[in-house]
Amino acid sequence: MRKTRPAFRATLCLILAALGLSGCTGGDGTGLDIPPPLEATFSSIQANVFTPTCATAGCHQGASAPQGLRLEEAVSYAMLVNVASSEDPGVLRVAPGNPGASYLVQKIEGSASVGAQMPLNAAPLPQETINVIRQWITDGALDDRAASQDPIRVTSLTPEPGSDGLAPGEIVATFDRELDVSTLNANTFLLEGSGGDGTFGDGNETAVTAAAITTPAMTPTSATFDLAGVTLGDDTYRVRLLGSGPSIILDIDANALDGEFAGTFPSGDGVQGGDFDATFTVTTPSSGATLDAIQAAVFTPTCATAGCHTGNDPPEGLRLDEGFSFDNLVDVPSSEVPELLRVEPGNPDDSYLVQKIEGTAAEGARMPLGGAPLDQNLIDDIREWITNDATQ
Repeated sequence: MRKTRPAFRATLCLILAALGLSGCTGGDGTGLDIPPPLEATFSSIQANVFTPTCATAGCHQGASAPQGLRLEEAVSYAMLVNVASSEDPGVLRVAPGNPGASYLVQKIEGSASVGAQMPLNAAPLPQETINVIRQWITDGALDDRAASQDPIRVTSLTPEPGSDGLAPGEIVATFDRELDVSTLNANTFLLEGSGGDGTFGDGNETAVTAAAITTPAMTPTSATFDLAGVTLGDDTYRVRLLGSGPSIILDIDANALDGEFAGTFPSGDGVQGGDFDATFTVTTPSSGATLDAIQAAVFTPTCATAGCHTGNDPPEGLRLDEGFSFDNLVDVPSSEVPELLRVEPGNPDDSYLVQKIEGTAAEGARMPLGGAPLDQNLIDDIREWITNDATQ
């Protein structure tokens, strides 16, 4: 089996932005003198590509992973194979046996119908790396890792347990083996709000009804609680996956969910049966209509991140890290539409920044790229700052 070139990791920063990434970094090159062996197996691609390059802080890891795509070892297979792309839902991220119809391959080869070739703002992947990924998919995109001998367990939840942030568009649970899909329904996958007091079991909880609860058709190792059209107000919410009682989640061998959760994954105590309970909090952010407040609430955590609007070569030359954002925005022509200023003091409607975050710009995609749109409260603060002459 061929080995990849030394540039393999350094150029592999964003190979999965097709699925909604915003960006990540390949590090400083330390330890890359000898290229790792890359074989056409999932475990090799996971070890040499996803784990060191994609499932990193600020990228495809944890609750804030772009488009909910997490690529840590425990969850990546379930989030890739036979799962629809978020950019082009008619195409699977990985279609076993068909690399040409896999959105992952289309993006790294530059043939996708939406967006740019990946890695974004970097040299294309070496063809030998693409060939290995293609071969794994051609061979059926199998998971070559040893199957767990334990009862079926929960291996991840998005939003992450204990997290505090914007309201999610869906709840995604992944498991370590295939599910009996008939047992994933509104009686076994539950979501409830605390009633505003942050506690449960005191009778004032409010049940949340999903728009749909779905599992992948061909590799059912995950379940999605769809919140389309559902408004989650500021509150603490509890997710419940039931492994005990009259209605329970089963795997394809009729084993009950081993659900007990003590704060780390996978769930369970080694014995089938037991409910999985985890909470997360929804908090609507408010920045205030000043540049300092907007910098802290929006530009620094969302825009000036690795691989995005920071450093010496940011996209479109736009740096948004603290100390640079004002001079790069106010009264500066947009590089995409030069007749518009990025921020025109007193005129938010004609400010290209507003058009990009509201999705009305004539060029390019809505910002943040590959992430959820900004909360309307934050957009309103940015608009007010500009209306008030966009002062520093």
